[in-house]
Amino acid sequence: MGSDELIANLFRISQTEQRLKKDNIQTEKEACNTHNKIGKIVRKAIKEAGRNYARKFAYTKKEFKTIRKRK
Repeated sequence: MGSDELIANLFRISQTEQRLKKDNIQTEKEACNTHNKIGKIVRKAIKEAGRNYARKFAYTKKEFKTIRKRK
């Protein structure tokens, strides 16, 4: 992971945190939706700036469940 990607991730995280506080989001479902929404905005901005940041991950359902359990 390069520095640009790390910076983009930190920016996404900080913007999501601010939105959660601003909108007083309480449920996990709302938080996940907000996280995804902010991620799309950040990826779109990066793409418009001329870099193709969007990566596609091919996780199986079993791998996805394992990843979710780690959190």
